Amino acid sequence: MKKWKMVLLGLASLFVLFTIVTGFKTFILTSKQPEPQPVKIDVPGEGAVARFSKAITYPTISRQDYSQFSYAEFDDFLGFLEDSYPLVHEQLHLDKVNDYGLIYRWQGSEETKLPIGLTAHYDVVPVLEGTETDWGQSPFSGEVVDGKVWGRGTLDDKIGVIGILEAVEKLLSEGYQPKRDVYLLFGFDEEVGGEKGAQAIAEKLKQRNIKFEFILDEGGAIIEGMVPGLAKPVGVVGLSEKGMATAELSAEGSGGHSSQPENQTNIGRISRAIAKLEKAQFPADLQGPAEDLFAYTAPEMKGAMKYVFANQAIFEPVIESILLKKPTTAALLRTTIAPTIFQAGEQYNALPEKAKAIINLRVMPGESLEDVQSYIEETINDELVQVSVTGNEASSVSSIDSWHFKSIQQAARNVYPEAVIAPYLMFAGSDARHYDEIAENTYRFLPVLITAEDLNRMHGSNEHISIDNFLQAVSFYQELIVNADHQAGDR
Repeated sequence: MKKWKMVLLGLASLFVLFTIVTGFKTFILTSKQPEPQPVKIDVPGEGAVARFSKAITYPTISRQDYSQFSYAEFDDFLGFLEDSYPLVHEQLHLDKVNDYGLIYRWQGSEETKLPIGLTAHYDVVPVLEGTETDWGQSPFSGEVVDGKVWGRGTLDDKIGVIGILEAVEKLLSEGYQPKRDVYLLFGFDEEVGGEKGAQAIAEKLKQRNIKFEFILDEGGAIIEGMVPGLAKPVGVVGLSEKGMATAELSAEGSGGHSSQPENQTNIGRISRAIAKLEKAQFPADLQGPAEDLFAYTAPEMKGAMKYVFANQAIFEPVIESILLKKPTTAALLRTTIAPTIFQAGEQYNALPEKAKAIINLRVMPGESLEDVQSYIEETINDELVQVSVTGNEASSVSSIDSWHFKSIQQAARNVYPEAVIAPYLMFAGSDARHYDEIAENTYRFLPVLITAEDLNRMHGSNEHISIDNFLQAVSFYQELIVNADHQAGDR
């Protein structure tokens, strides 16, 4: 047999073997979704919706300058909570931290079990001046129109606060007694970092030597059209959140008249540095929570996409190229850079003696700020550009093998049986990171079914949520509290 025929035969054999192995891996791929135990949404709908609507009318706006808080509105909101949830305030112990951070303790019947914590925040971002007329309903009206509740906080995050309180009030009305302690932890400044709210709450609990099985905060949601190749809505539970850091690039040199510029001005030097960073980007790698996301969603896919994602180890370069095409999925794979501020010059005909740019970074788990700074310096490769990186690294990555994650997944499947519930990496920040030291695991999940367009409304115009979604969120929190009671977890 001629040599070239032997080569072709060998290649054909390898191709057949490759096809058999990858096809078999695709065939044996099994679902990681628990069987749903659908629940009847047993919530006092009309009263719950009315209370939720009322909660939106309080403009509890947080601002970078704490002296600019309208604390009277916060006081009124807390009075509203006390009036609206009498059983919670009669039967749970309430501590306040910095006057407005709330710690409710629902004492369990078994002291040997570690507690769980449900956290949310009741502060909201301001409505951008000049956009008020863009709203279909006034942003602090709480109007109920066409089966939807409108206003700032309906998605971020009064729905979490009110959803949790409605769930606990309902369980208390039925005489339910949890086995383990349940803590309700509500911050009031999450939108500006949570320093006086969640961070102070976590510090107080740490001083009391309280350790949690898990903490659940806002974060991911059940989103339609999120994962390529999967028609079903996907509920993403954040295992970690990317770090948030600031890189400052600065260059100094002689100024002078603009009629006699040097070949490389300070503005040009900083612009060149940014252009290099945007062209190079940080290295991409499908790992950690992003890899877990596709491990959980691949079994639910069909056709070619299922084949590709079922064989991640082989097709990782192909998968990465697909994900890198969209900003929303590219952010799963790498630290992101976003130049947001450029400062230089005061007059049109004078060269600035200094130029500075600010870059917002969202840092992947496992990358330190030192790693980030080194990469930026190596990529820019310009000794005259000074680089300074400050901020927070990514939070720790929580377990997908624990009963904690499985309880969240089961509760979500019970309320949304058509959804695929999977782990993921959260891009934005949340209060959950403040609880890392006092909880075995921290998760980020808002139990609502929304679209990508809804995500843009969270800090934008026309924020609203359907009544059905709100009531399903209440039902989820009830399910989770009850499910957690059936698990182990001794002190």
